[in-house]
Amino acid sequence: MWPQNFWWGGMWIFPIIMLVLVLIVIYLIFGRGGRPLWYDSDRHYSEGKELETALEILKKRYARGEITKEEFEQMKKDILS
Repeated sequence: MWPQNFWWGGMWIFPIIMLVLVLIVIYLIFGRGGRPLWYDSDRHYSEGKELETALEILKKRYARGEITKEEFEQMKKDILS
């Protein structure tokens, strides 16, 4: 095929198709306000798990022996006040 026949032979459609595909990929990655399409901001809440409270974390630390009873009581008082 001669170069002068390039535009008339239908070969012009391939660069346009590639451009459209690239734009679609860019939209899927960044089109939602800079967040990728697969980003789920509510993922942690949709699993049915609730966030632990500070008191629950404190109780677990005391149960594991990370803090003493006096430290537990002081921290508990600080949390509840």
